[in-house]
This record gives sequence, C-alpha cells and structure tokens, in this order.
Amino acid sequence: MIQFDIDQWRAWAPGMESADDWTAWAVAPGPLADDGQPDVSFLPAMQRRRLSRLARMAFAVATPLTEGKPPMPLVYASRHGETPRTFAILSDLARQEALSPTQFSLSVHNAVIGLWSILQNDGSEMTALAAEGDGLEHAVMEAALLLAEGAPAVLLVIAEDQPPSVYQPWIGDVSFPYAVALLLKPGCSWQLHLDTTEDQTAPSEWPHALELVRALLTGRSCWQHQWKRRRWNWQRNQ
Repeated sequence: MIQFDIDQWRAWAPGMESADDWTAWAVAPGPLADDGQPDVSFLPAMQRRRLSRLARMAFAVATPLTEGKPPMPLVYASRHGETPRTFAILSDLARQEALSPTQFSLSVHNAVIGLWSILQNDGSEMTALAAEGDGLEHAVMEAALLLAEGAPAVLLVIAEDQPPSVYQPWIGDVSFPYAVALLLKPGCSWQLHLDTTEDQTAPSEWPHALELVRALLTGRSCWQHQWKRRRWNWQRNQ
C-alpha cells in the first residue's frame, strides 16, 4: 500500500476548459468531443509549433501546477504516446519521401518530458512510462517512490491522443484526447494498493485518470479500477 496527498490537479479534454465544465461532467458523465486543441498561448509561438497535440495537452495541464514553485520531478505516462506523429513518419517512408530528423526526435516516447525539461529549464529527475489501461496507477506508484526518497512534491501527467483512424481495429481505448495532471505530496489522505485476481471483469467505462477526476469532484471515498487481473483499490481518508 502507498500513501500520498493530491495537492492540486488539472484536466483537459475537447470542450472541457474550466473546473465548472469538469464538475458538471463529473455529476452527469456524457460523451466528450474528439476534436479540439488546448490553449498553450503562454508558450512562445516558435516553441508551440514544435508541439504535437499530445505535448500541448501535457503542457496545458501541467504548467498551472508548477507556477511559482521550485523545480520538481515529473512522471509522465501514456499508453500510445506520439502515435499520430509516428504514423506520419511511416507514411513518409511508404511514399519514399525524405524523413525529418526533427519529427523523428519528437516521436519517441520520452519526447514530451524532454521538451518539458527544456522549456521549463528544469533538470529534475523525469520518467516516461508506457503502460496499459492502468497507466495512472503505475505512474502514481512511481511518483510515490520519488516521494519516499525525499522529493517534496512530484508532478504526474497522464495523456492520450486519438490514434489515426487506420489503427481503430487495434486501438479501441482512446475515443477522445485527454490529459490529467496531479501534484502529489507526502501525506496519508490517499491510499492505493494492488490486488491480483482471476476475475477479469469489464474495464472502467472511462479512462482511469478521468475516473479519478470524477472522484475528486464528487467526494467519492473509495472505488476500484481493474485492468485484466490487476485490481487497484483507491481510498480517500476523510
């Protein structure tokens, strides 16, 4: 079992720009739009042009949690990563066109944390995870280990962009783009522990990160997230 505090959080999905938007959705969840771009106008135009939508989402939710704070470790998790950018590179290869070294360098899974480190001038320890549908929980465990090693705070970001339509027969878990950022600190207001089970129940209707957003907004005290045979037990201590 691990314990931690969630000091602040931010989330983004198309059409979900404010806390009021998320509060209304948490009470009565409904389908979310699949098209839109987060506002990253706080970044210089030259830098914005290099960012994919996935990177823009990560920056949009993470930046407000770090304003006025010292550098801190970052844990970033994404199951599919820069799939749209990678597909564009593969398409260029198929057409026997010249490849862009910049596009290739930005397609790797840790490109987002590399850009964050550069643009934030932050040399803190940073980790990029490629996990399955329970990437949120794996990222929280990684962040908890950093807190246990003495980090006063850890920034956690989980983000998924929609894959190109050609991948739809194989990737069915991202029906809309979204990103969630958490500022975790040492504490005991939250507990998370893992059980293994032979019972492969149906996965959550919503991505685990958005289920957590719902819990944060509705005051839910305990629930479970299951992915395959991994059952994650969340509890909020009042």
